[in-house]
Formats: sequence, C-alpha cells, structure tokens
Amino acid sequence: MQIIKILGTGCAKCKQTEQLVKEVIAKNGIDAVVEKIEDIQLIMEYNILSTPAVVVDEVVKIKGRVPSEKEILEAIK
Repeated sequence: MQIIKILGTGCAKCKQTEQLVKEVIAKNGIDAVVEKIEDIQLIMEYNILSTPAVVVDEVVKIKGRVPSEKEILEAIK
C-alpha cells in the first residue's frame, strides 16, 4: 500500500489536487492512503516552496501546481 500525501495549506488548488488524487486512485483500483498535510512546519520539511505538492512514499513527485490525472497516475505507479 502506498502513502500519498497532499501538501498544502487548504487553498483551492490544494483541495483540487487532493480530489484529483482520490479520483485517480478510485478509478484505477490503486491500493493507497491519501493524507492531507496542512501544517506549514511539516510542509517545509519536504523542502518545497510552492504548494500544492504530491508526495508518494516520502518522495516529492509534483509541486507548485495542480497536476493532470495522467501525471498523478504516472507519479503513483
């Protein structure tokens, strides 16, 4: 099972990214847990300057923008 973290302070783009990730997981039957990280201190531990960011198994895969479904799927696989 993968652990996917969405890093973001709760802005519209962060919420959109979280929703997209959940949709991709559901559509593709991927065994994963999605966690939303909104604490700025925890976000800074990943050394990113712009949100939203998608972290898969502790590796930052996408940052600073809302990804496409295809990008999310590639990052997760």
